[in-house]
Amino acid sequence: MATMDVEDFIGQNRQLSDLVETFRSFSESEKQWKGRREFLFRNINDYEDPHLDQLLALSMVWANHVFLGCRYDAVLLEKVREMAEGIVVEDAPVFKTRDEVIKQQQQKSCK
Repeated sequence: MATMDVEDFIGQNRQLSDLVETFRSFSESEKQWKGRREFLFRNINDYEDPHLDQLLALSMVWANHVFLGCRYDAVLLEKVREMAEGIVVEDAPVFKTRDEVIKQQQQKSCK
């Protein structure tokens, strides 16, 4: 869903939109919420009650991975990546693992 598609969807589905808005965390920035909200809208029809908690957990896994650099099991990450396919996050942070940082430092010291 492009930004305009999300806004159109919200306008046409006010009751669902109001429900999704209740899931926003106080600690989420506008950028984080925008991405997670789109994740929820894209997948909510596949996780209706009583499975809505599972969707909320998956949305947090995706947001934590994208915005905070959290790492999870490869199978779980693949699932949330598929669920989030097409969601564009502008200026997403780039994270390096400890091993990548050490390797980069070693390469610099060898020069």
